Amino acid sequence: MRRIVQRLCLALALAPLATGAWADPARYVIDRDHTVVAFLVKHIGYANALGRFTDISGSFTYDDTTQELSDLSVRIGAASVQSDHEARDGHVRGADFLNAEAFPEILFTADGGIPSSDSTGVVAGELTLLGQSLPLSLDVTLNKIGAYPFGHKKETLGISARAQVQRSAYGMDYAVAGDIVGDMVDVIIEMEAIREE
Repeated sequence: MRRIVQRLCLALALAPLATGAWADPARYVIDRDHTVVAFLVKHIGYANALGRFTDISGSFTYDDTTQELSDLSVRIGAASVQSDHEARDGHVRGADFLNAEAFPEILFTADGGIPSSDSTGVVAGELTLLGQSLPLSLDVTLNKIGAYPFGHKKETLGISARAQVQRSAYGMDYAVAGDIVGDMVDVIIEMEAIREE
C-alpha cells in the first residue's frame, strides 16, 4: 500500500510536466527599436514607392507550445509616415490619404491565428484606418524565439508578416482612377517582441 501511495504522489508531481503546465501563454511587447512597418504602392505604374511608419507600439499573448495567439493589438501613428520625400510625406499625411489630423491612429487587432506549420500561419484580424474597421489577414512567419544574445537577455520573438490592403475600401480613393497611385498596398512587417516578466 505504501508503494502505491508513493507512485501516486510521484505521478501527481509529474503531471504538470506532462500537460505542459509550465508552458503558459506569455505576454510580448513590441520592440520599437527592432520593428519595421513598411508599405509598397505603385506610382503611375513605373515603380513602387516605399514608405514606412516610425511610431509603432503594441503587444500580444502567445503560447509557443500550442501556437495560440490572443489579444494582439498594434497601434501606428499615422503622422509618422516617411518615404524620404518631404513633399510626398506631407501629402500622404493629409486628407487625400491618411488624414492624420482627423485620424491619428491606425490600429490592427486580432484574437487568434491559424497555424499552417511549426513556423507559419495566418493571423486574421481587423484593420482600423480612416475611422473604418475591415477584416485583414496577415501571412506570418515565426523566424525565431529564444533568449536575446545581449542587452536585455530576455526571451524575444521575431516574425515576418505580409498583407495587402485595398485603400479605396477605406474611402482612400485619391488618384486610383487612371492608376496614378495604386489601389492595392503591399504591407511589410518585420518585428521583434520581448517577453514581459
